[in-house]
Amino acid sequence: MSKSKFSAEQRIQACQEYISGKKSAIQIANELNLGKQGKVRVRTWARIFQVQGEKAFSTGKGNRSYSREFKIMVVNEYLSGKSSLRDLIVKYNIPAIMTIQQWIMKYNNHIELKDYDPKPEVYMADTLKTNYEERIEIVKDCLAHDRNIKETATKYGCKYAQLYQWVRKYEASGEEALIDKRGKRRQEEELSELEKAERKIAQLEREKEEYRKKYELLKKAEELERW
Repeated sequence: MSKSKFSAEQRIQACQEYISGKKSAIQIANELNLGKQGKVRVRTWARIFQVQGEKAFSTGKGNRSYSREFKIMVVNEYLSGKSSLRDLIVKYNIPAIMTIQQWIMKYNNHIELKDYDPKPEVYMADTLKTNYEERIEIVKDCLAHDRNIKETATKYGCKYAQLYQWVRKYEASGEEALIDKRGKRRQEEELSELEKAERKIAQLEREKEEYRKKYELLKKAEELERW
């Protein structure tokens, strides 16, 4: 089950109070600040609780994994008219109707429903140190496998964001974009006339800013002396 800002204990208590008649769905929704559709949410919790008990709200690390086969089964069960969206989230303990709606939209638009495995480690991994050839190899491997950044990042032990940037640069500008230019200042003789002019302008702008700051300091110093 996906993460919730409400603890398992809070949801279990809400279900018990609603099912027992101790409190109404509206009362519970107001107490938990669930918003406009809060009473519907409380009733959904209660239905899930009645079917699966307390285990329905057990909190695990990360998000649930859904296989391609599972998604197709759920979508077909809905499209065949056997179950409503609310029936499905209760039956299979899916956290939100929107999740199933997204699967249905992809299925109807002939977009492949893929296996989903959260792999949170790829987002928290350390930045991988690589050379130019290694970056090209990793990016090409990623593209060869349907641009599956998450799986490729897991395979090579690099960060998702790191690989995403490599792929984006490669797709935009080719292999040369993967050259690490950090800390490498090109020599004057390597520059074109336009690049030399741009560098000179940038230098003049920096000098101008430095003079401005010095002038402001002197001005303030004079004002303090007059005061």
